Amino acid sequence: MSPMKAPVKRCKKKKKGITVDLKKTICKEYINGARIVDLARKYERNKSTIATIVKKRDVFVDADVAKGVKYLRKGREKILDQVEKMLPVWIHEKQLAGDIMSDSDICEKARCLHANLSREDPGGSTEDHFKASRGWFEKFKRRTGLLRVDPRIQAVSPGKAAAEEFVEHFADFIDNGGFVPQQVFSCDDTGLYWKKMPKRTYITALETGLPGHTVMKDRLTLLVCANASGDRRVKPLLVYHSETPRVFKRCNVIKDTLSVMWRANKKAWLTRQIFTEWLNCVFGPTVKKYLLDEGLPLKAVLVMDNSPVHPPHMEDVLLEEFSFITLKFLPPNLTLDKLVVDSFKKEYTKALFQRCFDVTSDTQLALRDFWKDHFNILSCIGLIDKAWNGVARTTLIATWRKLWPGYVAECDVEGSEPSSAVEEIVSLGSNIGLVMDERDVEELLEEHDVELTPDELLCLHLEQHKQALEELSSGVEEEAVVEIPSAEIKDMCGWWENIQGFVLSTFPDKAVASRTLNLFNDNIMGHYRHILKRRQKRVSLNMFLVQQGPSEAQSDLGPMIVKTIKKEEEEDYLFEQ
Repeated sequence: MSPMKAPVKRCKKKKKGITVDLKKTICKEYINGARIVDLARKYERNKSTIATIVKKRDVFVDADVAKGVKYLRKGREKILDQVEKMLPVWIHEKQLAGDIMSDSDICEKARCLHANLSREDPGGSTEDHFKASRGWFEKFKRRTGLLRVDPRIQAVSPGKAAAEEFVEHFADFIDNGGFVPQQVFSCDDTGLYWKKMPKRTYITALETGLPGHTVMKDRLTLLVCANASGDRRVKPLLVYHSETPRVFKRCNVIKDTLSVMWRANKKAWLTRQIFTEWLNCVFGPTVKKYLLDEGLPLKAVLVMDNSPVHPPHMEDVLLEEFSFITLKFLPPNLTLDKLVVDSFKKEYTKALFQRCFDVTSDTQLALRDFWKDHFNILSCIGLIDKAWNGVARTTLIATWRKLWPGYVAECDVEGSEPSSAVEEIVSLGSNIGLVMDERDVEELLEEHDVELTPDELLCLHLEQHKQALEELSSGVEEEAVVEIPSAEIKDMCGWWENIQGFVLSTFPDKAVASRTLNLFNDNIMGHYRHILKRRQKRVSLNMFLVQQGPSEAQSDLGPMIVKTIKKEEEEDYLFEQ
């Protein structure tokens, strides 16, 4: 009798999840005519699985999930997706305002947003359902590529004595280095709602219909810089959420000739990379030429606040020809006076109202029509240039009164900030039919720094998506001039998958690896995947027209397919954004 064989233990095969992106691709290929059996063979899935996905194609094609979310979970509520879309916008707003945030602050804001949205949604969950736990926060950071809090601001903020010590140290540094005010520069960044009017303004019966306040949330980030003597202003840096707005395409704008250094990213955020470009391409050459023209020694100081955008060892990124520049970072609890930024915003608002007055006086355009159809980001750049040059020299000097009080006292400019700007804005407003007073103007200026409400955060998020859709429809997002073979792109995508797996399995800091890979995947690889998708849709359309024949291609079905494919391309673009 042969011995009994031990039962063989079968290992359970690990279930492979299907990402939202893959489900979208499957659904769109099915809509374009692919068979279920072919899709199952192509993606190595059961036919029943593919059939279930295409059955719910309306859900997957229209799915709008937060950045980094790969899977649609049954338990994942819609409100949480909205929270994760609004939270990065809020974080950036706080960073622009110079606020220091801890992980606890971000989690608390997430809980507040969730509670507010739950109260507004009758079918939503209860307020205490979402806890914003440590596990959720770590996953949220990985999905969104959220940078770690800068180690310089994690430390306990020094007290008043430390700030006074830094002021003394700065005075000694200037004296010992033999610097004069012409050689000492400072820079500051701010957010600007460039298309914003006071809340309580209204137009007279002739001029009704000014766009609502909620659509004026389009914003940009602006960095301005000048020296302590106030006689040299550096070309500002402007960061917008669109690389090439439609008006740039229409007017054949050459960006290098603008009065600002134009840069863009999806959130209109000032990043380290963009700041470094401005430092080497604008600030360095401008200061060097200025010092040589004025016959001053080739040495300069740039003072900036303690921000995550400014790395602690930023001298290392300066080009060798600009090694004469010394960078000084203010301690967390010490800042230069905001006189320059405040004065600039007043000058910008005054220039905006003046522009409205000139148009309505010299043309047949109504204010409503000008505001809606003719005032664009290119017009805004002209106003920024006018406003920046309109900031008084005494204001540029007075902003140093906290850090360099001795020099400001010698110039006798304390309290010399012009106060007539607000009165001029009110006067211009009444001339164009807007009833307002000084309180309305002051409130408008303060609103640039007020924390956005949940509705406004969501509105800002949707406005960026709308802009992306406009770029797509205008043909701005074109393929590279050099035609890249599809086979090469497919090979590169395959290599990228292998690289990701290797880095994630071997790099010691998993969080850094995941965040960096996600950023590269979203910003670089997404571009090439989008090219492949567009080409696949064109091939599918051509095959459809060939199969139908000339007579059927001219029927109503052909335009319907073209419209469907265009809509899918727009959805693909927005999803990748």
